[in-house]
Amino acid sequence: MKELLLLRHGKSDWSTNSSDFDRPLKKRGKRNAKQMGLWLSHQLLQPDLVISSPANRALSTAEIAVSNMKLSSISIQTDNRIYGADLDELLLILSEIPSTIHCVMLVGHNPDLEELVEYFIPNIEIAPDGKLVPTATLVYLQLDQQWDSIKDKQKVISFKIQRPRDLPKL
Repeated sequence: MKELLLLRHGKSDWSTNSSDFDRPLKKRGKRNAKQMGLWLSHQLLQPDLVISSPANRALSTAEIAVSNMKLSSISIQTDNRIYGADLDELLLILSEIPSTIHCVMLVGHNPDLEELVEYFIPNIEIAPDGKLVPTATLVYLQLDQQWDSIKDKQKVISFKIQRPRDLPKL
């Protein structure tokens, strides 16, 4: 069994005069990333590997979450393919993960992460607000397969979607 943590970047700050790639997190985005890191720590969900989009808002989200999981020994890998990825690119990235890795956290963007969730869980119900993976939301998947066979028929054992709004306020 493998565990996949999909974390969408926190709320970004559109008021800055930055490119899309360089856009920073808003204060709320930083707070939500911290909440997710603390929640993951309390749930004992600790990734062996963290792969993030190199975009500022995604990498900042990964760094804040990891620091609040108390994972000082883990380094965050960036993968340029995550920024602007499509479903096939994300599946390729996952298929390249070494088999020795049990739990991976992938930090990225929509609509790509939503497409990946719908790939794993085809009949998933969308929330009443019409959003599957809003900013700083974490999707936890238990998969009954190896990383190198990720493109094969999916066997999802269980999943959970955790939104920051449903967590205790900091």
